[in-house]
Amino acid sequence: MHANGNPSQFQHFAVRSADLVGSHGAFLLAVCVILAWAISGPLFDYSDTWQLWINTGTTIVTFLMAFLIQYTQNRDAKSMHLKLDELLRTVHGARLDMIDVKDMSDDELQKLEQAFDRLARFGSRSRASRAGAQDSQPDAAEKPRGGPAGAARQTPATGEDQGHGTRQTRGRDRQ
Repeated sequence: MHANGNPSQFQHFAVRSADLVGSHGAFLLAVCVILAWAISGPLFDYSDTWQLWINTGTTIVTFLMAFLIQYTQNRDAKSMHLKLDELLRTVHGARLDMIDVKDMSDDELQKLEQAFDRLARFGSRSRASRAGAQDSQPDAAEKPRGGPAGAARQTPATGEDQGHGTRQTRGRDRQ
C-alpha cells in the first residue's frame, strides 16, 4: 500500500489477476485454447512452428504465473499471521510468545512442534482415560466433566498453567 492507504497498482493487478485466473472461466478458456491448438495441428501439418506456438505460450504464462501466485500467497500468509497474532494478543491465557513464532529458527520451530505433538498425545490419552472411566461408571452422565469453571490446567510440555477462565480481556488490558 502507498502512504495514502490506496493499494499499489501491482497489488491491485496481482490480486485481481489471481482471482480471475483461479476461476472456472479461466480453466475453460485454457481448455479451449488447447483444443483449438490441437485441432489446428493438421492445418499446419504438425510443423515445428505449430508446436513452438503452444510451447512458447505456455512457458510465458507459467513464468508469469509463478510470480503472481507467489505474491498472492505471501500476502495471504502475512494477513493470516496478523489475524492470528491479534487473536493471541487478545485471548486471556494465550501464550504471547507465539506471536513471534515466525521469527524463530528452524530448530526452535522443530522443538515447538515436538512440544505440541506431546500435548496432542497427552490430550488423546486424557480423553481416552476419561472415556474409559465414564464407561465403567453407570451414573457418569450425571457427573460434571472436568474441573470447576475457570480452573487452571497444567500443560505436560511446558508445565505452565493454562488458565481457562471465562473472563474476557481486551488487548489494551494486556499491554
